[in-house]
Amino acid sequence: LRIWPAVILVAGIVIVNQAVIFFPDLIQEGSLGVILLAVMGPALLALLIGLWWLLFSRAAWRERILGLVAIGVIGSLTFVLADKSMQGFPLVLCALPTGLAAFAGAVIVTSRTSTSTRLIVALIALVAGFGYWTLLRFDGMYGTAKLERNWRWEPTAEDRYLASLTGSTTTGNSDTSPLATPEWPGFRGPDRNSHAPGIELKTDWTVDPPRQIWKQQVGPGWSSFAVAGKRLFTMEQRGENEAVVCLNSDTGEPIWIREYASRFWEAMGGAGPRSTPTIAGNDLYTLGADGLLHRLDARTGEVIWKSDIRVDSDRQPPTWGFSASPLVVGKLVIVHAGGTDDRGVLAYDVDTGELLWSVASGDHSYSSPHLVTVGGQQFVGMISNTGFTLIEPASGRAVFDYEWQSMGYRTLQPLVFDSDSVLIGSGMEGTRRIDLTESGDGFAAEEVWTSKEMESDFNDFVIHDGNLYGFDRSIFASVDLQNGERNWKKGRYGNGQVLLLPDAGQLLITSETGELVLVRATSDKFEELARLDVFEGKTWNHPVLVGNRLYIRNAEEAGCYELPVVESPVTTPAPPAN
Repeated sequence: LRIWPAVILVAGIVIVNQAVIFFPDLIQEGSLGVILLAVMGPALLALLIGLWWLLFSRAAWRERILGLVAIGVIGSLTFVLADKSMQGFPLVLCALPTGLAAFAGAVIVTSRTSTSTRLIVALIALVAGFGYWTLLRFDGMYGTAKLERNWRWEPTAEDRYLASLTGSTTTGNSDTSPLATPEWPGFRGPDRNSHAPGIELKTDWTVDPPRQIWKQQVGPGWSSFAVAGKRLFTMEQRGENEAVVCLNSDTGEPIWIREYASRFWEAMGGAGPRSTPTIAGNDLYTLGADGLLHRLDARTGEVIWKSDIRVDSDRQPPTWGFSASPLVVGKLVIVHAGGTDDRGVLAYDVDTGELLWSVASGDHSYSSPHLVTVGGQQFVGMISNTGFTLIEPASGRAVFDYEWQSMGYRTLQPLVFDSDSVLIGSGMEGTRRIDLTESGDGFAAEEVWTSKEMESDFNDFVIHDGNLYGFDRSIFASVDLQNGERNWKKGRYGNGQVLLLPDAGQLLITSETGELVLVRATSDKFEELARLDVFEGKTWNHPVLVGNRLYIRNAEEAGCYELPVVESPVTTPAPPAN
């Protein structure tokens, strides 16, 4: 047989399949094309093995046909017998390369034996190569293309969490005391910009380490926290039910829990809601991954009204679920649905849940509506796959549409600075700065720069002293706001999240692997100040900092840490004049 092409292809599968381990810098610093090659490369090479066997192997045609039939039958059985989480692209990306590489390896070893011996050995190799993947469960993917795999008979984190729950948790207890002004009313804080002003952290965590107040299991989901006094609000999955949970911020114990039938799951991110609750008055507004929008009494968890945005927008959930954290503006609660025609952004009456207006805004987005001030006026800003839209809240009229089509998806929040400059980010197209000027009854835009030096996927960035800080792919970086040129790129934190402490010039970063990192916000150089291991699981959720309390969670655990804070100096008043 002609085996040298098979040797090259099998070696290529092994090398590309282990690229995350062998070449971590190449994957972390590479473009989206490099990452896609690392993910899809083994499957493409496996198809070339099939092509080699059929056209260039020199095997007898009867042997070639029998080999292809065996590959088809065993591959199909693998798709039938595999765990539900493996079915679809995980099997294509994993089982297909392993099965075909095992087949080619067996043919290489037995290339000088008889046809019957070669087919028997190749059949055994095929069963082993494909069959291995029927024993596994796929638990998602890291931003660096690393797959999470476990034996299918092992309980999942969600299984362990559900087993730990006791008794009925549908409504739980209630706290009817009025809600004070919420310190962190929703997604990324009061202005949705991940700023925690008035705080400076001590930098020597060996002398003054963060102190764990509590840590506990939670259900899966990528929701963050909303905070009001002693109440924490978040969302999670509990089996076939989605749940909105109110926790005591001092203990982590539930104050109330509201469950309703809904389960969203996809292979990469797993199960659970993607958005963060929003506090407004004594009420809580939540959007589930399957599209159920609720207004709840934030004191008791009682349902006031609910709507299904799938019906109102005439669409099913996008690939990774409905992800918009509700935005409350006056008497409106606003979400993104990406529906047909003008059903992109939807605005509901906070009192009745009635749909008041809707406007086109791309057919999919994982961003949230964002209240911005441009030209001295307040608008709802929305990023979608088609670009950036400014909407007049009262009327629902789109006063500005900036077209910037995305080949994939957009997840980040718009960032407005200097009153008329906007940053729009994407993991595929990079980051663009546009400057807006008033034009007629709307705005005109000028592109200032587009930078590939900041390609953030779902990791929102922050601005400090004329510089942008965020994740370029999976490495933390800084970019000059004037020209989009990189200042530095150093922090290897995976696909994490960042909080800005603007008064201290500090960045509090959560890494994708569950570390808490303190970095100085300076454009001169990258300077890591302190680090703490918090979680073991994949951590994509946005952290929350209220005073010296850090509230943090991922899809398996939640916790509260007291951070070491630099106390403000006490000023002694001068004695009165004689």
